[in-house]
Amino acid sequence: MTNFIPIFPLELVVFPGEPLNLHIFEPRYKQLVRECFDRQKLFGMPSVINNKLGDFGTTILVKEVFKTYDNGEMDIKTEARQVFRILEVIKDVPDKLYSGAIVNYPACSPHGNDKLMKCLIENMRVLHQKLGVNKKFSKNDKELNTYDIAHHSGLTIEQEYELLQLTSEKQRQQYLKRHFENTSQVLAEQESIKEKIQMNGHFKELNSRFDF
Repeated sequence: MTNFIPIFPLELVVFPGEPLNLHIFEPRYKQLVRECFDRQKLFGMPSVINNKLGDFGTTILVKEVFKTYDNGEMDIKTEARQVFRILEVIKDVPDKLYSGAIVNYPACSPHGNDKLMKCLIENMRVLHQKLGVNKKFSKNDKELNTYDIAHHSGLTIEQEYELLQLTSEKQRQQYLKRHFENTSQVLAEQESIKEKIQMNGHFKELNSRFDF
């Protein structure tokens, strides 16, 4: 399916199903949000990566205008819905302050490997434990998917954007698997460096095996 949607580019990656609270202050986005909320229409949030508008983003539903200020600014609660790809940006939309885009929606396979998903969740929790992070999810482990844990796995925004472009759950699982393997190696190296730093200045008992 191809259609036109208003767009609200931001320097972040939002995954399907993710709740997102925003403070809206620019006139063009106040207009966009008010129209979308009143008509219960979706808008698009394409990711801005390294100051460049990306082709991929996520549709957003405004679930609640939590607070409206005297100057028209708003605090809103939203939920991300579906990944889209921009085919064409429409900068000038008649009678609108905001821009829009012609987009399509890549087919996505939601089915992954249950055993691998369980390992990914365990790896995430090991990472949190090593970093002293305490994260609780509203879902139980069996309901979690890669989108649920991606923001809590230590990915950079560039890596999150790469993950957003993957169209199957199995691909995303493999991406996170490689990420955790690399992260585990980096943490091991950091721990080794930490131990060396802590040993500095202490008496060391070393055995020499070299005959010269």
